[in-house]
Amino acid sequence: MRLRLRHLAIAIATTVALASAAGAKTFRISDQGDALSMDPHSLNESLQLSFTGNIYEPLVARDKKLGLTPGLATKWTQTSPTTWRFELRQGVKFHDGSPFGADDVIFSYERAKGEGSDMKSYVGSIKEVRKVNEHVVEMITNAPFPILPDVVTNWYMMSKKWCETNNATQPVDKRKGVENAASFRANGTGPFRLKSRDPGVRTVLQRNFSYWGTVESNIDEVVFTPIGNDATRVAALISGEIDMMQPVPVQDAARLSQNPNLKIMQGPELRTIFLGMDQSRNELLFSSVKGKNPFKDKRVRQAFFQAIDIEAIKTRIMRGAATPTALMVAPGIKGFVPELNKRLPHDPEASKKLLAEAGYPNGFEVRMNCPNDRYVNDGEICQAVAAMLARVGVKVGLDAESKATYFPKILSRNTSFFLLGWTPGTYDSHNPLFSLMSTPGAGGQGQFNLGSYSNPKIDELTAKISAETDQAKRNAMIAEAFKIHQDDVGHLPLHQQALAWGMRKNVELVQLPDNFNPFKWVVLK
Repeated sequence: MRLRLRHLAIAIATTVALASAAGAKTFRISDQGDALSMDPHSLNESLQLSFTGNIYEPLVARDKKLGLTPGLATKWTQTSPTTWRFELRQGVKFHDGSPFGADDVIFSYERAKGEGSDMKSYVGSIKEVRKVNEHVVEMITNAPFPILPDVVTNWYMMSKKWCETNNATQPVDKRKGVENAASFRANGTGPFRLKSRDPGVRTVLQRNFSYWGTVESNIDEVVFTPIGNDATRVAALISGEIDMMQPVPVQDAARLSQNPNLKIMQGPELRTIFLGMDQSRNELLFSSVKGKNPFKDKRVRQAFFQAIDIEAIKTRIMRGAATPTALMVAPGIKGFVPELNKRLPHDPEASKKLLAEAGYPNGFEVRMNCPNDRYVNDGEICQAVAAMLARVGVKVGLDAESKATYFPKILSRNTSFFLLGWTPGTYDSHNPLFSLMSTPGAGGQGQFNLGSYSNPKIDELTAKISAETDQAKRNAMIAEAFKIHQDDVGHLPLHQQALAWGMRKNVELVQLPDNFNPFKWVVLK
């Protein structure tokens, strides 16, 4: 750890010395994992979208309370049930000096819905983007879609000319290991521009002083350093080698909060951590069961659910920094149904009985995929789940790994049993219904339903929910869909983790419940 910290100190000191020579203020930040690409369409993951969201921008942005605010569009109007008109901001330039306009929006739409994109669900409702003039576009949706402005807030605009010049017209495809210039270089319109990129080691941003908007920050440079080891990351913060880190290890939060040079910002997060199961294949890829798929049997899925002691995970693994849930959405998401947020009881004996009834009186073996550097204590959660399942006869072979190899594997559906976290980018229940619970299909439907759970009634309700403008009717349909999914035990929701950011006392910033960190709101005092 000392050697790793020494190398980190040298690397950061060099950067800071260069920055100081130019009179710059440098913000040094660390996370347990890296943003896996600079391509804003390559991975629908909050760390990557948060980081690249400082370089690239959407048409509709979010303010400090997650409300909608003008981004690269100054105005949006629904001119018919299936038509939205967006008036684009004039005078905006990409970092290379080229102007932003309607052609870039159309190109970004085609790119985001195309081969290799991880952002299809954000543009899946759009049938066509039409150019009215250089500063106005119309989006035609497949059906009435009143929440379109909420949906496109994480869909970032790219330069058509730059992508064509740099052979980056298609997104980086992490599933297939395909890279292009957009993974290591960037050309956005945002308040910061990419200065250098060393994947897994360090990424440096510098202020875009030609930015069109207001920047409430005094930092000129951001140095992002992934540090996977908790102890090393904490030591770097204490020693002053970095200004901010996240997540703060739950076991260290109280101790760090007592340090006079530091402060801890904690709060609820909108992310739900859950387990998924392959319910599509006739035979699991990684299991001792041959010739059939035990996860197609609801009794097996329920047995897994009731074998999990969620209170033990909350107290022992998460040190209380988690809220157990029975739903796939957090209380802050539109459409949350408190009456349904009641978990099946932890009951190992009931689990054994269900497994026996399903034809597995002695349990079976299955491999579980899990990241160990993406969510709070993700590896430890998976170890605990494996131990709990062992008590009911299920032998879990745990494959815990860095998200750099984990995500390409599970996004390719090369898995039988996995852990995932999800924050609805729209802050609306339609998002997880469409992306996580609907049958995989066209336009990004079910793109992250990695176990291919399927119920035609949920598909039908999700389509109706997307077009319904009567809020009472809409909420009733959301509740009905959630109840169907819950009765099916379509996934195994665990908890909403809590945010914990650690920083030096001189750092002022805005902590958002979606875990995004816009650097334009960071001030070093």
